[in-house]
Amino acid sequence: MNQHQNQNHAIAVISDIHSNVFALEAVLQDIDARGIQTIVNLGDALFGPIAPVQTAELLMRRTDVVHIMGNCDRYLLEGVLASPTFQHVKPLLREDVLDWLRTFRKQWVYEDLLFCHGTPFADDEYLMERVAPYGTDEKSVTELMIELANVPQNVIFCGHTHVHRSVWLPDGKWIVNPGSVGLPAYFEEKPHPHFMESLTPHAKYATATRQGDSWKVEHILLPYDYEKAAKLAEEAGRMDYAHAIRTGRARL
Repeated sequence: MNQHQNQNHAIAVISDIHSNVFALEAVLQDIDARGIQTIVNLGDALFGPIAPVQTAELLMRRTDVVHIMGNCDRYLLEGVLASPTFQHVKPLLREDVLDWLRTFRKQWVYEDLLFCHGTPFADDEYLMERVAPYGTDEKSVTELMIELANVPQNVIFCGHTHVHRSVWLPDGKWIVNPGSVGLPAYFEEKPHPHFMESLTPHAKYATATRQGDSWKVEHILLPYDYEKAAKLAEEAGRMDYAHAIRTGRARL
């Protein structure tokens, strides 16, 4: 890659598809229309009641995607879980799909960008948020600078929360969560009961384009036919998924 190409190189960052193939199709079409040739998937691709096999097949056909292992991808490669989502998805997955999941990376570095699922240190923890008995709140910039002090990259892309956010730290580091492609809200019981809500039903992703010594980052909220996904979730008995997909909210 020569210097001119490097200056104009763009990366699309997707995350947390959770088997919503309809949202994924819309996002990939938008990425292709922009001429972006590198995609990083931050994980949690298939763990959902909508269309896990079709989601896998669509992603497996793409040669331009770097895949990061999310905690839910990891669960599908482990033993039996009590989760109803696990029990729905795992029996559907062929061995070639499981082999493909095994190729996912723990994280990926490109120039001064770090891509991970949860944090650079754990795939099942939030980077920018703290979960407490009273709910969630935002970590302070001081906490984040201490936590990321030994991370050499300047820009950290993370997923896991499904909420699109960017935080610039006084030490020059930049944390970006592209949001969720396919599940814009959810309720989680651990470590304490809490809701994560993006508050819109859009399929979400982000782009990063080199500009001089820094990067231009754009958050993209894309409309798509979310009714198709919501109806499949309902047919699978998952009213929680259907409500989240339609509204971007987990609370009824």
